Amino acid sequence: MTPKFIFVTGGVLSSLGKGLAAASIGALLEARGLSVVLQKLDPYVNVDPGTMNPFQHGEVFVTDDGAETDLDLGHYERFTHAKISQRCNHTTGSIYNSVITKERRGDYLGGTVQIIPHVTDEIKRSVLGAVNGTDICIVEIGGTVGDIEGLPFLEAIRQFRNDVGKENVLYIHLTLVPYIRTAGELKTKPTQHSVSELRRVGIQPDILLCRTEIPLSKGLKDKIALFCNVESEAVITAVDVDHIYEVPLKFHEQGLDEQICRKLGIWTRQPHLTNWEDLVYRLKNPAHEVTIAMVGKYVDLKESYKSLNEALCHGGVANNCRVNIKYVDSEQVERQGLAELEGVDGILVPGGFGARGVEGKIKAVALARQQKIPYFGICYGMHMAVVEFARHVLGWKEAHTSEIDPNSPYPVIYLMREWFDYRSQKIERRDEGSELGGTMRLGAYPCHLVEGTLAAKAYKTEDISERHRHRYEFNNAFRADLEAKGLVVSGLSPDGELVEIVELKDHPWFLGCQFHPEFKSKPMAAHPLFREYIRAALRYHHEKQG
Repeated sequence: MTPKFIFVTGGVLSSLGKGLAAASIGALLEARGLSVVLQKLDPYVNVDPGTMNPFQHGEVFVTDDGAETDLDLGHYERFTHAKISQRCNHTTGSIYNSVITKERRGDYLGGTVQIIPHVTDEIKRSVLGAVNGTDICIVEIGGTVGDIEGLPFLEAIRQFRNDVGKENVLYIHLTLVPYIRTAGELKTKPTQHSVSELRRVGIQPDILLCRTEIPLSKGLKDKIALFCNVESEAVITAVDVDHIYEVPLKFHEQGLDEQICRKLGIWTRQPHLTNWEDLVYRLKNPAHEVTIAMVGKYVDLKESYKSLNEALCHGGVANNCRVNIKYVDSEQVERQGLAELEGVDGILVPGGFGARGVEGKIKAVALARQQKIPYFGICYGMHMAVVEFARHVLGWKEAHTSEIDPNSPYPVIYLMREWFDYRSQKIERRDEGSELGGTMRLGAYPCHLVEGTLAAKAYKTEDISERHRHRYEFNNAFRADLEAKGLVVSGLSPDGELVEIVELKDHPWFLGCQFHPEFKSKPMAAHPLFREYIRAALRYHHEKQG
């Protein structure tokens, strides 16, 4: 069939949940037997979010092909089976970069390069480039209507309907209907203004998703429909829910997927949503409960660890267990000690960069190792585990990662100058002077597991592929000494040069991995390491209780 395009825009304010809405629409259309791909167009000028502070932009999500993308692409992968790649995230920076490159190359034949048509044409090309044979392409436009940065994107998607035919394009607008507690009323004026702003640039939304604390009455839906020029049944309540995985079901209850198919002229089967219903039931009715301490430096912004939070939740679902995450500031552990970690059932140190809070993370690792508390170290968390082991088991007090202490006599983690890249199939070289974005191992790399280890038991296979986002590596110069004292190297690159997973002997569950397993976890298919980590935490919890 001719591909169909759904454009999701947002108004009033950010963080309303456009990404979740787009992902949920994708889930519903997949449940009807359609194939989907999702794309995020972000108006900020950075080429990608790779060098942005997590406090500003939240988590950086990484795809198999090594793209550093917006965190919403994580929602797309968790909610659907879409193949997310570099083609699925474009920014103002990347669009302009492409246009300027073409101009310098002479592609525009000496013409004056302008926003319209050159930039808008490049945006439209990026949308078409994501389709890749799928039935539906769902495109989320970042930011809010009225942002000056977003105007070229809105103009591009306005033109798109004329280019591919109005029967092949649908505009869905997510907006806010705030509840004013002092007045006891829901207010529709912000939605009216938002739609008015969208219509000012030539886009009439076909469906409205109204984010609100309480359901909209029929009267309010009729009022919004009248003022915003949409059908009353096309006004959908996007009500707050306890779990994000309820959103597809809530949308389906109000007929959103039916509306989309009717407006796009698509005939499908009835949706199969039993798996989503079962997931929500298990989330709301767990038999067990554990508390995991996440010791990091971005704990004040939970979006910084979005995929990690969800992967822990998935591990809980696989074990019929609610996972309570206790966010612990590693700088506070440095200053005030380990009191915040008392009574937890597991300790997790996530990825990160930089020196801030490092000693607090090392203290947390030491507690987990000495007290036999299940420990999971991810990327930087693996580095901290190796540093702690070198310092306190081998007695190398000055052991460190050369990222923090380039003069350490025991740089157990270091910047590998030369290594074989399995993705490019060539030797890569890097040093401290290389550009930040060019020195990282990014995307999916193969790993061979050692038989009989925790990792091999979890994956139930010998060879795996996982996504990376890091610069520094395990230093093989110290490997023999570390292994002699009980550090187990359980995962290696196929050539045996890159250490991907470490474990500890004589510990119920202690594992650090160089990659980010959270990027591949899904609610109905928990990542093996998260499944086994939560199982170990649950076992530890029961043992504590006697």
